[in-house]
Amino acid sequence: MLGRTKRKLEAVFDWITTSTATRPVVVPCDLAHLNDPGARALEQAISDAFGQLDGIVHNASLLGDKVPIAHYSTSQWQEVMQVNVSSVFLLTRTLLPLLEKSQAASVIMTSSSVGRAGRAYWGAYAASKYALEGLTLVLADEHEQAGKIRFNSLNPGATRTAMRRAAYPAEDPAGVATAESRMDLYLFLMSQASAGITGQQFDAREWTASENTS
Repeated sequence: MLGRTKRKLEAVFDWITTSTATRPVVVPCDLAHLNDPGARALEQAISDAFGQLDGIVHNASLLGDKVPIAHYSTSQWQEVMQVNVSSVFLLTRTLLPLLEKSQAASVIMTSSSVGRAGRAYWGAYAASKYALEGLTLVLADEHEQAGKIRFNSLNPGATRTAMRRAAYPAEDPAGVATAESRMDLYLFLMSQASAGITGQQFDAREWTASENTS
């Protein structure tokens, strides 16, 4: 588990070790400052603990300001791109050898509706999610023939998170889906049930609707 806040990582670690037979490796890391040595240190920690890697969920993102591009801060643009795209590239590239040791690894890129249909004032966030979609397709195409690693993007839709509150401060959070309610699609894509599915765009709302009608 990689995250910026040590306290939150430790809380999840405690729940996992108490509730399951798993003992995860915890790595505090600010993706805004991730570099090659940091990525290699993570690769080594995973290699030492598990020997291989069966999947990655790329979920961290920065929202950035919702302003016209004409008024967008250069420093914030670079920070959003670093966290939302460059760190994903760096982690995935560095961890590929461990993913290739798995017989059927899955990499999930958490995307957004504004990464599939551009919208005014979403600035670097929208641009970064478009880049993430492109990175997903490039990786899927590069690894499709070997068939050992699948790469897909997932749009969770409106979800009750701190980022959602920042983007829509007047919205009633009670009417927004919880993060837990979106987990079924993540679990499907991470499990062997999705073997052979790669280079696809998934939408959690469409998935939930189809599950409810099936």
